[in-house]
Amino acid sequence: MAINVANNNSLASITALPSAVSGGAMTLLETQTASSSSTISFTSGIDDTYDEYVFKYYNVHPSADGTHLQVGFRDGSTAYDATMTTTFFRAGHAEDDGETYLAYRTDSDLAQSTSAQRLGIFIGSDNDQCCSGELKLFNPSSTTFVKHFIARTSNTYYVDYHQDEYIAGYCNVTAAIDGVQFAMNSGNIDAGTFKLYGVS
Repeated sequence: MAINVANNNSLASITALPSAVSGGAMTLLETQTASSSSTISFTSGIDDTYDEYVFKYYNVHPSADGTHLQVGFRDGSTAYDATMTTTFFRAGHAEDDGETYLAYRTDSDLAQSTSAQRLGIFIGSDNDQCCSGELKLFNPSSTTFVKHFIARTSNTYYVDYHQDEYIAGYCNVTAAIDGVQFAMNSGNIDAGTFKLYGVS
């Protein structure tokens, strides 16, 4: 299987992929808009149709200052409390250039916990503050293996910092994951758009 490239053989000059190579097309399955919402829940469409599901969240604005956007996974019951083990680190830069940091956050990871996982921490509620990002969930319908996920969030810290947050982990359950719920740890999701895609 050959990849067609121009004469200089650089990756930038690729002109065509073989028909057997998939482009990883994304299919929009659902869109939800928050408006003083206590939760945003995706309760259908997460099945064995796709091996990867992507959740994108745009301009998520909390009603309370300094709160955390969180996610929980449902594994066949009505609760979003699938057991998780996760990791969390962030980079940050103060708006006034007074501080920068790159740090692991032990208070934002989980070890065999049924608590929700933080995706964005200490988000500001000023009119110009919010968070955006994406979460990828892999093979949620497996009844053999754990269900891995990764996320990355960009948000405005309530004391005027920018944060770039990286989260990864797995749901340590053999049951299929059939629902995903987003919420703030305190107050409501004042505004924001959430989209669910299937990746083929």
